[in-house]
Amino acid sequence: MDFTFTEEQQAAAEAARAVLSGVAPDAVPSPALVPGAVAEDFDRALWRRLAGSGLLGLMVPEEHGGAGLGPIALCLVLREAGKVLARVPLLETSAAALVLRTYGTAGPGRVLPAIGRGELVVTVAASGRTGHDGAELAVTARPDGRAHWLLDGLQTAVPWAQGADRVLLPAHTADGRAVLALVPPDRPGVALADQVSTSGERYAQVALESVRVREDELITADGAWEWLRGLLATGTCALALGLGEAAAAMTGAYTSKREQFGFPIATFQAVAVQAADRYIDLRSMEATLWQAAWRLESGASGPLPVAADIAVAKVWAAEGVRRVVQTAQHLHGGFGADTDYALHRYHAWAKQLELSLGPAAAHEEALGDLLAAHPPNG
Repeated sequence: MDFTFTEEQQAAAEAARAVLSGVAPDAVPSPALVPGAVAEDFDRALWRRLAGSGLLGLMVPEEHGGAGLGPIALCLVLREAGKVLARVPLLETSAAALVLRTYGTAGPGRVLPAIGRGELVVTVAASGRTGHDGAELAVTARPDGRAHWLLDGLQTAVPWAQGADRVLLPAHTADGRAVLALVPPDRPGVALADQVSTSGERYAQVALESVRVREDELITADGAWEWLRGLLATGTCALALGLGEAAAAMTGAYTSKREQFGFPIATFQAVAVQAADRYIDLRSMEATLWQAAWRLESGASGPLPVAADIAVAKVWAAEGVRRVVQTAQHLHGGFGADTDYALHRYHAWAKQLELSLGPAAAHEEALGDLLAAHPPNG
């Protein structure tokens, strides 16, 4: 394995830093602190800047006007987005573009160019766990005999569904196959109910009743849903890494200036030990993230499926980002609880990312299942 980033990947990260350099963490308080607090929409101005810089086209193939890059470049950009808590559906839209490019058939030729230009916002319904037979998926898909399919069911915690142009959601057929459907939220039979995330983002419960979709709005390739879910989990790890690095930097700056007994508290052994532990967390989060992203992008084989690397990365991301923000709050003292200071936003986002697509315990269980199914030789 080689984790050295290519020139194209480094250029994507540099472009992201340039676009996001002027972005400050949003001022929407956490609903945990202010009940009912919610951002009504994502940051449309930032979305336009991301489109203008070509960052929304990173996953779009070159023949459709994009850069044709992969999961590693996406994670580099998401890491930068996590540092400033960028309030945009960058992960969801980019992941949808990449799965359409990798597994799609007729529809992507129309959809992908619009995604790259920032004209089509796509979110993904990915809540809940699914077995290999798709039996746990909450939405069913059945053919209606006229080159259309009908969707029925319910998906919860879909980010920014109210402001998206399409929702990419998984469904299962009568024979247990998992498929992906690209559905406009205003299509007849679709109903949205408002939900609010821990971080204050606007989520939705999406109910579908005999919603008709065309065959070119379906992805039926084997493994597409599992691959998409793995990509979303890996992208969540990248956001958590960026967030953790920013929170650690805030803590370092504060403890270097805050004095007790005539000395900066950063010089105290108890503070230094905690900071060192969190540094180890962040480096472990980084190493496991790039292992998972590399496996996704390269398709390289290993003793365990790529899902194992993703599970390890998500365990470290969930546990690591929680410890980083908790230590940050502790070392900031009462100042860390001030809602006029950005740290409380990082804490709320960290809790959301920790639990998104399953907490550490769920991924530890998944890893155990994989180890049981693929015992080491000998």
